[in-house]
Amino acid sequence: PGLIKIRLKFLNDTEEVAVARPEDTVGILKSKYFPGQESQMKLIYRGQLLQDQARTLRSLRITDNCVIHCHRSRGAAAAAPALPEPGPAGPTAPGLPLGGGTLMVPTVMVVLALGWYFRINYRQLFTAPATVSLIGVTVLVTFLAFGVYGQ
Repeated sequence: PGLIKIRLKFLNDTEEVAVARPEDTVGILKSKYFPGQESQMKLIYRGQLLQDQARTLRSLRITDNCVIHCHRSRGAAAAAPALPEPGPAGPTAPGLPLGGGTLMVPTVMVVLALGWYFRINYRQLFTAPATVSLIGVTVLVTFLAFGVYGQ
């Protein structure tokens, strides 16, 4: 009675359900679900960073089944040992903030742009099947890009 469920959503698209009272503050929520990491965690609700640790969930209009986005900042991570985020995380190269798949679409777009550049400026080198293939690959990549990023 009087409890609300809050969906804590992380950058890797995993979610955790937090149970709190509307009278609880942002600081209490952080300390309950991220013990020892309060200073590292950034909570975002409706596009606003929840910085004031003394604000209550009710005053922020956080109701049952709301989504709060959680981000662990790296600035304070060096001071305290970082615990892994919940859920599976993909392999990343040390020192790189991006996963390998993040750069795939921009790389393919650059290759396609180069293909079209050469098709326009050196059209004598492109046969009809090569041009049709370039059009087909462009359409396919466009649909894939909108399918991935249009969600």
